[in-house]
Amino acid sequence: MTEKSLRIGIAGISGRVGQLLVEEVQAAGAILAGGTARKPGGVVGLPENVPVFSDMASLAAISDVVIDFTHAETVVPHAQSLAQHGTAWVLGTTGLSAEQSAAVYKAAQTIAIVHAANFSPGVTLVQRLAQMMGRALPAESYDVEVLEMHHRQKVDAPSGTALAIGEAVAQGRGVALVDVKESGRDGHTGPRKTGAIGFAALRGGQIVGEHDVLFTSADEQITLSHRAFDRRIFATGAVRAAFWVEGHAPGYFGMEDVLGLPPL
Repeated sequence: MTEKSLRIGIAGISGRVGQLLVEEVQAAGAILAGGTARKPGGVVGLPENVPVFSDMASLAAISDVVIDFTHAETVVPHAQSLAQHGTAWVLGTTGLSAEQSAAVYKAAQTIAIVHAANFSPGVTLVQRLAQMMGRALPAESYDVEVLEMHHRQKVDAPSGTALAIGEAVAQGRGVALVDVKESGRDGHTGPRKTGAIGFAALRGGQIVGEHDVLFTSADEQITLSHRAFDRRIFATGAVRAAFWVEGHAPGYFGMEDVLGLPPL
């Protein structure tokens, strides 16, 4: 399939990222198949004859790939609709429950899915490096802290990207993040636990996204940093993932697959 014949649908087309996706899909030469919105009749600024629906099933029926940056509560019905229509899925929603994650994995038996907490190539590489450092630097000697800062409107903390970075470190160390995560320290917390992966979240202004992961020993500190200057980087990466995932066999993939990174 050529780029110009790839039909990309956008879930949440009226949102901030949705509007950027509209621009990036067109810039990439793909067909903007349509979108979904809570109020389909109120979406402005779209090219003529681009349909907007209130349901995913209608969009899935006319799309080769759907890019979805909506909400966790939509994941289960979206997974069902996309699997039913055989439509590939680029999913950027984070904070999924066990039930919602199970719905994504079930859909991946039928369709190809790229799921990422962050579609920035830079963040993807930070996660890979964090995993490598987690494997190489012993938890008994190196304390790990993940710091993130976002705009004042962000409602969840730590960010999905921060958790993904922490998960990468935990994978490198061969442990489950849930067993070593420390977040929101306050008051008399006692000494830091050996092997803990700490998280700190800051909010203010209109910062798009800042993430740092620090490996600190008694003798040195190594810091990996990423700064997003524009939300467009997420849209650009998601469109790249859409071109990559279309035509792939069913399965669950990440941005490291899109970038062609070898498995560790």
